Amino acid sequence: MSPEKSHSPLISVIIPAYNHEKFIGAAVDSVLEQTVDDFELIVINDGSNDRTGEIVEGYDDPRISYYYQENQDAYNTINRGLSLVKGQFVAILNSDDVYTADRFARILEFQKIHNSECIITDVMPISDTGEEFLDPAFGWNCWHQKNRARYREVQDMYVAFLHGNFMVTTSNLFMTAKAAATVGKFCSLRYLHDYDFIFRMMLSYPEGVHYMENDKLLYYRIHDGNTLGEAAIIGREQDQDLISKYTAAKVPTEYQIYVESGVKRLVELGNELHEVRTQLNSTVSTGVVPAAKNFVTSLKTWLGKKLK
Repeated sequence: MSPEKSHSPLISVIIPAYNHEKFIGAAVDSVLEQTVDDFELIVINDGSNDRTGEIVEGYDDPRISYYYQENQDAYNTINRGLSLVKGQFVAILNSDDVYTADRFARILEFQKIHNSECIITDVMPISDTGEEFLDPAFGWNCWHQKNRARYREVQDMYVAFLHGNFMVTTSNLFMTAKAAATVGKFCSLRYLHDYDFIFRMMLSYPEGVHYMENDKLLYYRIHDGNTLGEAAIIGREQDQDLISKYTAAKVPTEYQIYVESGVKRLVELGNELHEVRTQLNSTVSTGVVPAAKNFVTSLKTWLGKKLK
C-alpha cells in the first residue's frame, strides 16, 4: 500500500527534468515500480519547452510532487529538490535515466548491513531506445571498466575516484538525508557537480561511502541529447581543477602547496608537450601520463619520509 500524504517517507527521490519528453515517462515509471514503495517523488521541471511537464502531470499518484521553474541548470534544480525532501534517505534520478525495479530494496539491504551514509552501484549504459550497450569494446564501456579496474586494484574509494568518476552520474547517488545535509549543496559545475559532490561526501564520511560494484542497478542513457561534445573540453578543464583540489585535500595542510604546484606543472607540461608534438606532426602520445606517474611516486616517497 502506498504511504499516506502525511506520512514521512523512507526515501525522497528527486528528478530534475529538462526537455526529456522521450524519456521522462520511463524515469518516473522506474521509481513508481520499485519493490519498496515507501517514498516521495519530487519532479522539478527546469524550464522545459517540450511535453515533459505535461507527461509528469498526467500521473495520478499521491507520492508525486511536481514543480516548475525557469531554467536554472541541473545543479540548482537538484539543490531545490534537496530543500524539499522529507525522507530518511535521498536518491536522485536524472530524467533520462532508469532505475532497476529492485534498486531501492537491494541498496537498503546493503545499507543496513554496512551502516552506509552514501551508496553507489554499478551501471549499465543504454541507448535512446533502451538497448543495452554490451560490447566490451564500446568506447564508454572501455572508459568505465578502466575506472572500475583502478578501484579493484587499490580498494580505496578516494584514490580510485582520483583516477576517474566510476559513479558516472548523479542518478547513482543514494544517501542518508543527514549526509546530504552535511555535505551541502551541489556546486555550480555544469558537467562535474556530481564528481565534486562525491569527493566532499568521502571527505565528510571517510568510512561511510560504499560501492556495490557487482550490482548493476541503474541504466545510464547515452544519446545525442547528452552534452558530450562541449563537455569533452569544458569537462576536462573542470576535471583538472577538481583533481588538483581533492588531491591536495588529502595531504596535511603544510604540504599542500607542494602537491598543488606539482599538479599544476604537470598540467602545463601536458599542454606544452601536446602543442610541440602537434607542431612536429608526431604520432607519439602525450607525456603527461608518465610524468604524472613519476610525480606520484616521488610524492609518496617524500611524504613517507616527512610523516614518519
